[in-house]
Amino acid sequence: MYLRGVHADATIPMLRQLIRKNPLGILTTAIASSTYPLIQSSHIPFLLDIKDESSETELGILRGHIARQNPQSKAMIDSLEAQPSASAGILEQEVLVLFNSPVHHYVTPKFYTETKPDTGKVVPTWNYAAAQVYGRAKVYYDSKSAETKDFLSKQIRDLSQYTETSIMGYTGVDKPGPWKVSDAPERYIELLQKNIIGIEISIERLEGKFKMSQEMGQGDVDGIVEGFEKLDTEIGTEMAKLVQERRDLKASRSAQV
Repeated sequence: MYLRGVHADATIPMLRQLIRKNPLGILTTAIASSTYPLIQSSHIPFLLDIKDESSETELGILRGHIARQNPQSKAMIDSLEAQPSASAGILEQEVLVLFNSPVHHYVTPKFYTETKPDTGKVVPTWNYAAAQVYGRAKVYYDSKSAETKDFLSKQIRDLSQYTETSIMGYTGVDKPGPWKVSDAPERYIELLQKNIIGIEISIERLEGKFKMSQEMGQGDVDGIVEGFEKLDTEIGTEMAKLVQERRDLKASRSAQV
């Protein structure tokens, strides 16, 4: 990921939070194959496991699952089966998972109320927040093995619990209770599990940024915040809030130097 110094203000805990708030990642692999494309991507909801939530440096592990019939799954399985010496189902190639915040927006030069009238030296840009995860993936694809069955059972149970409670808010407190995997027929779940494979990624690098106009001066940032607020849209309000938050963070860190 290209990181200008001014945009590289995200800590590991901030990036973990971004992933958990936006768990639909884009899994990208680059696996040489005579049958399937070299580069493939799939949208997959992930869980992020962290042993010590108070840690400022722990990267953690991503867990997900993907349809067995997905060509990306087939390329991964073919690669592993072509290397009998492959260590415990771990892909030789590094994988990438991209997570994006839904809050992003075009920034018009008209928002730069200080620089535009002064010099005119302004151009449009786009504000956004994203995290990129790099690591080695262990693939659980042998539907007959106890290890795969255990991984997939826990995966779908944990993912359902997380999305029902954290995403939907179905906590059972003044709201409906969450849907549970056990609500569906056991045999039905067993059949579905045979048609998915599990992915477990040990994170080796976690990069990300909140590109929220931190490079602009105070007067221009004021104009950007005001401009987004005047759009009178939900996304505009969220953008104004994020730009303000990153400005405050920058000011706070500058005061500590």
